[in-house]
Amino acid sequence: MTIRRTTRSLALSAFVAPVLMMSATHGAAASLSENKTINDGLFAIAAADEIRKTCPSIDARMLKALGFLNSLESHARQQGYSKREIDDFVDSKADKKRLEKRAADYLAAKGAVSARPETYCTVGRAEIAANSQIGALLKAK
Repeated sequence: MTIRRTTRSLALSAFVAPVLMMSATHGAAASLSENKTINDGLFAIAAADEIRKTCPSIDARMLKALGFLNSLESHARQQGYSKREIDDFVDSKADKKRLEKRAADYLAAKGAVSARPETYCTVGRAEIAANSQIGALLKAK
């Protein structure tokens, strides 16, 4: 069970961490860090990731998360952002922190308390029940 959870954690981290690290400029257009679709999607991933790391009874829907990440990258490409711009966006620690803070603030507003994992479970179950973007990335164990 521990190996399975560790493998899933590593797999999700391998895909989530790079995409969360963001900041690039796109010529005269808005930077990726200002793109609502990209930011809302990455916020959902960050919030779901925090829930699944903190709540022992909720896990990630790995394939769904990977598909969602791919759709965000495709969206950025369709908006005209180059691979280089996306890669630069992925490397920004400042934007990663910004998105993680947004997710943490959201979870706290929903009742999650860092010292109480069960509160993350409650928020996670509510997100799953609501079939929100966050909930769609999670599943009860």
